[in-house]
Amino acid sequence: MWTSATSTIAAAIVLAASAALAPQTSQAQSYPEKSIRLIVPYAPGGATDIIGRATAEELTKTLGQPVVVDNRPGAGANLGSEMAAKSAPDGYTVLVSASSLHGITPFLYTKLNYDPNKDLAPVIVLAQFSNVLVVNPTVKANSVQELIALAKANPGKLTCASSGAGSSIHMSCEMFKHMLGLDITHVPYKGSAPAVTDLIGGQVDMMFDNIPSAISHIRAGKLRALATTGAKRAASLPELPTIDESGVKGYASGAWFGLVVPTGTPPAIIARLNAEGQKAVQSPAFVKRMNDLGYEIVGGTPEQMAAMIKDEYERWGPIVKASGAKVN
Repeated sequence: MWTSATSTIAAAIVLAASAALAPQTSQAQSYPEKSIRLIVPYAPGGATDIIGRATAEELTKTLGQPVVVDNRPGAGANLGSEMAAKSAPDGYTVLVSASSLHGITPFLYTKLNYDPNKDLAPVIVLAQFSNVLVVNPTVKANSVQELIALAKANPGKLTCASSGAGSSIHMSCEMFKHMLGLDITHVPYKGSAPAVTDLIGGQVDMMFDNIPSAISHIRAGKLRALATTGAKRAASLPELPTIDESGVKGYASGAWFGLVVPTGTPPAIIARLNAEGQKAVQSPAFVKRMNDLGYEIVGGTPEQMAAMIKDEYERWGPIVKASGAKVN
């Protein structure tokens, strides 16, 4: 029964809630009042860095404050990601997050000082793409089947570079090895760019690189592309078959990139960052730049990103466990 006493209590609760929300509302209205640090947990030049810098340019235009890229490579993206997770939840530290951080890292690393799925809150998924299987031109394989035959004839001798343990690049290789029973040596780097440099130089043999960081080298003839890793052919490399089409039935791997913030960041600030992120992915210049490099624009809400994170976690867990890959 609704009594005057009940009304008084309800009014008190409403007033208390309003008082609690007032600082957040005020903070969000004035946000941002200074520059924002955008942490990229990989070295400059890779796919994460490419989309991070393009996004920083767009956000700088619409937020009215500089968005400054801060590359923090190391420990399979955990160095920069942990730094972001432990930063003040005030909207002034944002992380460019890859799907691998949420779906692979929790199963791959035995010791983490943070939880990427609890200590980081979703903002927006910016774009996605498949990886591409590339080899140094001196490798005697012009197709996926020829590469498989070469690996079987030379167990342990072929080397597969990656942008770091636990990245989608690494696990694309592990999936390939696991499905075919191949013995190929994994060579991790601190980012895609240094890995590609050594691949071009012949220090390593092959790589399941992100399309955006490999496509210019493919077009220049510095790398030989054998196949893409998605469920369907990549729009930027339509002439290439998928690995599934090449005879490895059921193989599918890809990656997406988005923005996350430390958990505890006010919802109003997350909403503002999401709104500005939506403007970025709808900018004609941004869309053209990303499409030319092999990205496919995604966008969406924080809730949709949370659902994608859940899907990654459920999909990659069994694969990482089956591969036996572990990083201490």
